[in-house]
Amino acid sequence: MAQTQQKKLGLTGKILIGMGTGILFGLLLRNLFPESQFLQDYITDGILNVIGTIFISSLQMLVVPLVFISLVCGTCSLSEPSTLGRLGGKTIAFYLFTTAIALSMAIIIALLIHPGNASLAAENMQYSVKEAPSLANVLINLVPRNPIQAMTEGNMLQIIIFAVIFGFAVAHIGERGKRVAALFTDLNEVIMRVVTLIMQLAPYGIFALMAKLALTLGIETFESVVNYFFVVLGVLLIHAFVVYPTLLKAFSGLSPLLFIRKMRDVQLFAFSTASSNATLPVTIETCEHRLGVDNKVASFTLPLGATINMDGTAIMQGVATVFIAQVFGIDLTITDYAMVVVTATLASIGTAGVPGVGLIMLAMVLNQVGLPVEGIALIMGVDRLLDMVRTAVNVTGDSVATLVIAKSEGAFNEVVFHDTQAGKTTGSFVDQVNYEAKE
Repeated sequence: MAQTQQKKLGLTGKILIGMGTGILFGLLLRNLFPESQFLQDYITDGILNVIGTIFISSLQMLVVPLVFISLVCGTCSLSEPSTLGRLGGKTIAFYLFTTAIALSMAIIIALLIHPGNASLAAENMQYSVKEAPSLANVLINLVPRNPIQAMTEGNMLQIIIFAVIFGFAVAHIGERGKRVAALFTDLNEVIMRVVTLIMQLAPYGIFALMAKLALTLGIETFESVVNYFFVVLGVLLIHAFVVYPTLLKAFSGLSPLLFIRKMRDVQLFAFSTASSNATLPVTIETCEHRLGVDNKVASFTLPLGATINMDGTAIMQGVATVFIAQVFGIDLTITDYAMVVVTATLASIGTAGVPGVGLIMLAMVLNQVGLPVEGIALIMGVDRLLDMVRTAVNVTGDSVATLVIAKSEGAFNEVVFHDTQAGKTTGSFVDQVNYEAKE
């Protein structure tokens, strides 16, 4: 009986089946009923949209309470200001370092492959972008005037700032603070239990998301920019499976292969949802229970990474800048490309929390080097597909940074990391879902 139970499908397998069958289902309906209004109204915009949206909403529902509670818990354990400052400095420095690498690599590869074709430029290309905030406004808006409003609006940087200050205060009020910290620890367990419950819906939600994507996204939308698409995709894969593993090995000495193996569920969730924030509950659970990172580090670095670490977006910006310059026949100098790296790296923090942040950042970069913002219209058709891959890259980078920093801070359990079965005794979301499915 035990052997039979072990052969039952795990969460990773269920997610892969949900993705595959969703895509096949969508393509089948699309070919059987082309241009069907009934299909559009009742299946694509009806059933599939409802199921997919409910699943995404259920994940996003957890983001604000999870970030706030986990950050308070983590900061409570960092009672010394020097410890908090050191941890924050290391985290931001590592994120900026990997973003600069991603941008530089994207620009160099794009220049070598030359994906742009000047014949693609069209006079009627139009794209309007929201104005990016000034640096002064970015700094002012870091501190929330109303923490409750920041939570209701999902302003992650403001939530992070308030949670860190709140947790730091809790750690410095003696016995009363210990009681508050214990309450937040219990609340953290409750939130993780909710994550476990929602994960049981994952295969069905992902099926609906993939089916809708197959029904709505046409191959013809990226025929004219197929070279751009594959250059961005190639650089994303290199960054995820070459650069990150190399950095992990160099800075921590840990096995990149074992890391990638344990990250499969997180990467699949990120790919399916195209949202680092929606994937955050899964990322935190995996880092703590499967990779052996202490909560005081994971609860700080991961929410911060989901907000400011945008390596995948940086890669898109680097390739897109070269691509648009080539399409419009504009020659950029080495100084221009250096400016692109600096601007986009700093913008990854400066524009965090702004709706449409990726496109706003790209518009900022294009304006910085004198390229027409209208060129963004060329790449809009394939951006949804690339956004899914970018998100998987981003969460992988968040986890690498978390491991490296945890190892340097002595907040890492190497036994858990090397244990391929880690998590079964700690109630991680994957094992809990699999266990309950067998009951």
